[in-house]
Amino acid sequence: MFGLLAPLLARRRPEGERRHWAWLFGFVRPRARAMGGVLALSVIASALVLLQPLLVKRLIDDGLIARSHEVLWTTALFMLLAGLVATLLAGLNRYLHTKLSAAVLFDLRHDVFAHLQRLSPSFWARWRTGDVMSRLDGDMAEIQRFAVDSLFAVLSNLLGLVGAVGWMLWLSWELTLLVALLLPLEWWWLRRMRPRVAEGTRALRERSGDVSSFFVEVLPALKFVQASRQEAREARRLDGLHAGYLSSLLRLQIIEFTTHAVPGQLTAWTRALAFLIGGAWVIDGQWALGSLVAFSTYLGMASGPVNSLLGWYVGLQKVRVSLERVAGLRDEPVTVSEPADPMPLPSPPRGELRLDGVVFAHPGGGEPVLAGASAVIPAGACVALTGASGAGKSTLIDLLLRHHDPQAGAVTLDGVDLRQLALAELRRAVAVVSQDIVLFRAPLLENLRYACPDADEAAVAQAAQRAGLSDWIASLPEGLHTTVGERGQTLSGGQRQRIAIARALLQDPAVLILDEATSAVDEAMEAQILAQIDACFAGRTRLIVSHRPSAWAGCSLRLHLAGGRIEVQAREGAEAAHA
Repeated sequence: MFGLLAPLLARRRPEGERRHWAWLFGFVRPRARAMGGVLALSVIASALVLLQPLLVKRLIDDGLIARSHEVLWTTALFMLLAGLVATLLAGLNRYLHTKLSAAVLFDLRHDVFAHLQRLSPSFWARWRTGDVMSRLDGDMAEIQRFAVDSLFAVLSNLLGLVGAVGWMLWLSWELTLLVALLLPLEWWWLRRMRPRVAEGTRALRERSGDVSSFFVEVLPALKFVQASRQEAREARRLDGLHAGYLSSLLRLQIIEFTTHAVPGQLTAWTRALAFLIGGAWVIDGQWALGSLVAFSTYLGMASGPVNSLLGWYVGLQKVRVSLERVAGLRDEPVTVSEPADPMPLPSPPRGELRLDGVVFAHPGGGEPVLAGASAVIPAGACVALTGASGAGKSTLIDLLLRHHDPQAGAVTLDGVDLRQLALAELRRAVAVVSQDIVLFRAPLLENLRYACPDADEAAVAQAAQRAGLSDWIASLPEGLHTTVGERGQTLSGGQRQRIAIARALLQDPAVLILDEATSAVDEAMEAQILAQIDACFAGRTRLIVSHRPSAWAGCSLRLHLAGGRIEVQAREGAEAAHA
């Protein structure tokens, strides 16, 4: 049953949308057996609920009107027992349903997040983080509700509808056919409103992404906002975004109200018509009172599922929008992939880097950042990488870590093309210490061994000592187990840089890249940090990217980027400069 639903939903859809539905139900099918068990509980509970109107009919016709105390007591007792069992089954069903629903949501989010982690930095340069968060949160929840909650709702409603209509036909087939005449009109109205629901939902999701993006952008920058005295300005910006969100929300509410109000009124007319005709039959003696009461109850039971199923059709339009938005993330191409048959690095790796005619241009066109760049960085050398802003220094670092692959040429490490290395092995052999040190709200121990989670506490303490952190750690209330504040805002630039050095020591790389690593500290602190790096990574290949000549004064080689090419400049006697 579950396997048939995806093709049904994808019928007459564009190829891309069919693929999206197939992806979604790929997370539902493996749980078909568990869902079948929950559905079986729903069938039993629905059957007990459908018994109630018949019991009421028997209570009225065979108990009250026939003045039978025995029928009255036995029927009432049976009604109580059936209601109790139905309630217990409903509670169990709700628990199992919630568990299944959460599992599908988490699997969907895990899959998309895993895909996001494989995307290149160019993706994050194009997409707003708040918009991505909105899709991972609101849109993903909407998809999950449809894939699981709505699936159960549809099947339960179908069961309830079939059961209620069956008993209605048994009680009076003529009246049942009469009240069904307005259903085509309800269906026509919903089809007419469908595009408006989709348009309103898309606008609301986009406004939600605007609000999320505002908070992602402004909250980390509040210190700057305060220093610039622009609190009122940002508050006005938020008010404007709220106004846009509220406008879209109210518009969608009006559309949804109008969409559901007309079918609701038609349903009320059918019930009034049934009471009018059925009541006349009772007055004329053609029908028993209990039958009218039972029929009207079943009509109410049938009206609920009909409205729910029609509402599900409207919800389908909303989830199509959410599925399209999430698929926008999921369909982003992965430009860097694992090699099919990875080659190993020499053991231990030496750290020799070569660029051979490297050409790279960022997606979207434009002039190549690197246009035939070639250079050799000898193993164990300390090399400066210089160039004007925009010359391609950061791009070259991204190529060395395979965040991008060159469109032409090759980059090799110890003679092995980086594209032939397993990503984990490459990124273990090449470590980057940058200006922006990433710190998480977690114990200092976990922050230090983030790239090497298997490192024991003794190894972490030794790396911290070599990086010059021991005295500072000893002053912390809980030492290595002290929680670092979010993004390490309470730490000095020197402390953050030493944390990055300790991380690199634990990683034990063959190549260490310093990407403007000392730009946030003064020259005296810079000299201390560079001396510490020279001592800790002696014999390792070091690539220093900095605008300060003092940072690369001790380098034996200078690679200058200009016009997409690399000019190699030897620097005699530079090795002694730091000493």
